[in-house]
Formats: sequence, structure tokens, C-alpha cells
Amino acid sequence: MDTAACHCTERRDRNTNAILYNILSQMESRDPRQQSDLHRSPSSHPCPCDRRRRVCLKKPAKTCQEASAVLVKTVHFMKNLPAFNQLPLHDQFSLLQKCWAPLFILGLAQEGVRFEVTDTPADSMLKKILMNRQQESVDAEEREQPTVAGVSRLKSCLKRFGRLDLSPKEYAYLKGTLIFNPDIPELNAALFIEGLQQEAQKALEEVGQPLHPDDPGRFARILLSASMLQTIPPTLLTELFFRPLIGEADLVELLVEMLLFR
Repeated sequence: MDTAACHCTERRDRNTNAILYNILSQMESRDPRQQSDLHRSPSSHPCPCDRRRRVCLKKPAKTCQEASAVLVKTVHFMKNLPAFNQLPLHDQFSLLQKCWAPLFILGLAQEGVRFEVTDTPADSMLKKILMNRQQESVDAEEREQPTVAGVSRLKSCLKRFGRLDLSPKEYAYLKGTLIFNPDIPELNAALFIEGLQQEAQKALEEVGQPLHPDDPGRFARILLSASMLQTIPPTLLTELFFRPLIGEADLVELLVEMLLFR
């Protein structure tokens, strides 16, 4: 990820210079543990700018193509589940809307998709003037833009699943536990869906035990990692991977069309 100096760093440097003499004059009275803290890199502390620093893909053509292939596979996986096809259409749409994002992240991890981001170019003054009358829509767009902090959370999830090194069957059953989520409101077949989730979780545990007999905590770590997927907002994935391709189209509507196309 490309980096650039932020205002937080500049302010911190000015403050450091202002109190440098006081720090140096007190070092002799500090214990060794406190002295070592003075030499920590400022980058070890998260920068508040990361929460609003907007980024985009460094290689959008290549990455968007790979991401689109993963998304297509994700929808096809759902369509090919007999139990999913038995559900009412309303439930299928509800599950798709709520689970496509975590399933897509699992797909990125399984396919080993790698990507880098760079700072989003700032809008020109002319564009800002022309868009001034649409300020409300601009503000809404800015809230959806990927940030350094958001992408860092996404990459943290991907690295976590990389360390777990799931087998193809483990990925399949884990996806089943995410698809069949009975906690989604207003499901018509919530009890049936809950049973399907329990079956998927049981199968996930059973298929993993022979592969890792000396790691009894693996199943719990997998479920914990899966819960982290819910912390990644779908808007981050949409804006980062698909907005360059679909423009202003609604991604969920496109997914529904893919689901209905037999």
C-alpha cells in the first residue's frame, strides 16, 4: 500500500520537537523499561487519518476481473445447493443479500486473490465546483469510499484464513454455515434454515478432525474467524472491487438476477 505523510504525523513531529529537551533531560531518571518506550516507532500506533484516508485498487483491471470471477463462483455455489433451492424465493433473496459479502471474502481467501491499494486521487477544484449542487449525494458517496482502515481489516481477515489453511471441504461447509443464517429477520422457513446451519457446522467439525487430530481448538478458531467476516461492510467490497465495473448499478440487484438466471 502506498503511503503518504499525514497531518497527524506532522503534528506529532512538531510536538516531539517542542518537548524533545524535556524528554532528554529526564531520561537519566527513568528506568530502562520506560526508556525503551521512547524508541518505539510512531507507526506502531494506529493513525486516526486511516479511518478517513480514501484508497482505491492499484491494479483495478486485473483485480476487478479476479474479484468478479470469485463473485460469480459464490452465486453459483448458492444456486447449486439443493437445500437452498427448496427455500421460498423471499428467503433466498434475504439470505443472498445478507451473506454475499462474507461468502465473497471467503472466496477471495480460497482463491488466493492478492491486491494492493493506493491513495484515491483528490478531486479537482473544477469538479468540486460542478458537483457543489449535488453535495448531499457527494457526501453519501464519500461515506462509502474504501479507507485504509477498512482495507486493513479486510486484509487481516484474509490473512487469518490463510493461516487456517482450510481444505476445499472445510470451505464448502463453512460457506454453508454462513448461507443458512436463521437470525435474518422475517424468514419464512427460519426453523428449517436453522437446522441446515447446524448440519453444516457439524459437517465442518467432522471433516476437520481427521485432517488436524492434534489441534482440538481448530474448529472454534474457524468459527471465530468466520464471525470476523461480519465486521467487513458490504459497501467496502462493492466500492473497492465492483464499482469500477458496474458504475451506478445496484450490486445486490445484479446478484438477484444472477441467482434467478437458470
